[in-house]
Formats: sequence, C-alpha cells, structure tokens
Amino acid sequence: MTTDPTRWTDDGEERRRAALVESLPSADDDTPLMAELRLDARRRIELRGRVFPKPDRTRVITVANQKGGVGKTTTTVNLAAALAQSGLHVLVIDNDPQGNASTALGIDHRSGITSVYDVLVDGAPMASAVHPCPDVPNLWCVPATIDLSGAEIELVSMVARETRLRNALTAYLEQRERDGEPRIDYVLVDCPPSLGLLTVNAFVVGDEVLIPIQCEYYALEGLSQLLKSIELIQAHLNPVLHVSTILLTMYDGRTNLAQQVAREVREHFPTKTLRTTVPRSVRVSEAPSYGQTVLTYDPGSSGALAYLEAARELAERGVAADRQKEDV
Repeated sequence: MTTDPTRWTDDGEERRRAALVESLPSADDDTPLMAELRLDARRRIELRGRVFPKPDRTRVITVANQKGGVGKTTTTVNLAAALAQSGLHVLVIDNDPQGNASTALGIDHRSGITSVYDVLVDGAPMASAVHPCPDVPNLWCVPATIDLSGAEIELVSMVARETRLRNALTAYLEQRERDGEPRIDYVLVDCPPSLGLLTVNAFVVGDEVLIPIQCEYYALEGLSQLLKSIELIQAHLNPVLHVSTILLTMYDGRTNLAQQVAREVREHFPTKTLRTTVPRSVRVSEAPSYGQTVLTYDPGSSGALAYLEAARELAERGVAADRQKEDV
C-alpha cells in the first residue's frame, strides 16, 4: 500500500492549526471585545499561508447590487486580492465609470489608458487592457477610465451590444490558453449601481452573481427588483446566470439592527449567504486612499481577515458545487 506524504503533511498542519485554535481563551456574549479578538486570532491561525483550492474551470462572478454604498467595489477588490494571495490567478474587470476598483488595486486609469471602454466600444482585444496589480502577484485588472461614462449612449446603436464584454473575455481566456499562460481561476466584475447597458454586459459575461448586502436599514430595498432583472437576463441573454453568493457587509454585532438584518437575509437565502460577515472597519475604508486593498494595507486587521475568510469560503463552496455536478 502506498502513502502520500503530502497528505500526512496536510493532516499534521491541520491538527496543529486546530490545537492552536483550541488553546485560545474562551469568550461569550458578555465579553464582545474578547469574542472579536478571539475570532481574529482564530482566523489568523487558520488562514495564514493557506492555499485555496482551484476551481475546475474559470469562475466568472459579477458583483452587483442596485443600492449604492453597500460595498460592491470594496468586496470585489478585497475578495480578488484574498484569492490571489492564496495561490489563485484572478482578473478584475472594472465596469464602473467611477473607476474605484482600479484605484484600490493601484492601477493607472487616467483618460487615454487602454481600458474596458476600448474593449466595449472600440472592440480592442482585452489583452491590451489588462494591467498587473503592483502589490499582489497573480492579480490583474482591466481598468475603467472616465471615458466609460459615455459608453452607455455609444453602445445603444451597436450590434450585439449586450454581449461585447462576454465575447472579449472569451477571446482573452482562449488566447491565454493558446499562449501557454496559466489559466485565470476567477474573474470578478465590478458593476455600477444601475441597470444600464454596462450592468447588462456584466450580467451577460458572468456565470454567477455575488450580492453584497449592507447590514443596515433598507438592506433588502431594491433586492427584489435586482432578482427580477437577473431573471430577465437568464430568460433572454444568459441562461446559466444565477445568484450563487450573498455576503453581509458593514456588520456591527453590537447593534440589534445588524443582527436582525443578518437573520432576515439568512432566512430568505439560507444556502447562498456566506457564514462570514464583513465588519465595519476603518482600515477597509482607508485602504483605497493609499491605492491598496485592505489585504496589503493592513493584513492583520479584522476587515482583512474577514475578506480572507470569505474568499476561502467562496473557493471551497465552488469546488464543492463542481463535485456535486460530477456526481450527478
């Protein structure tokens, strides 16, 4: 009988991590600060140096929510950075004219830079618009420039206007394969908070939708309309599109409101909502002003650890879903 030494090494590492977690001091609801410190310590032990599983194919995930200020861009860039830091190849497509995802990833997006505008409107190959993130290896971005703000109008009269982003991405991924470059494991598409042609292109290019939901009043406002829009895209343009993931953001466990919102979301979407919640964090808000994600700005902060754990959960759920399909 043969044994796999890698397996024993992995088992030993898992036992070591579990023992360290068990050694942490106990905490309960009466000691919220200790509970938060214990959670962060556990996350550091379990996630540091861990390599996330690769999906069987490139996962294209559109991050969307009609409501503004819920953390779409923050979620996009930090999940992307977390996945890339954990051994995966990740591409971010900034499809929002504000270009905030490009800023957070440290990508130059002045007017004139080859960007997603050139891909959508001028038909430029996506490879010409892909820029590496300076702080995170294996993370690339197609930036958005101010030119994208006029793309909605310019796209109206174009042939196959809804599928231009999908066609460009498909050609880019095929080119990478022909050139012998590593496969992109994840493509994350950041959307504007509207349902115009830019968002339609983002829905058509994606296989999955990830919805960040803010743990505050009006959190579910507009969500039903977003789900109806996704159903329309499914019916007419992209039958494989589905909501795969919901992530609770800006969570403050000290407030009854945040706990109530989280409870309602989990009741409505029990299988889609990640166990991980992203807390309110000053570090998460500060990081983009330095042209960084929170994963590089302050990797030990609660916000960085939460996004790292959410990315791990996202990766593991995807692999589990692929295995279920194989079994069927």
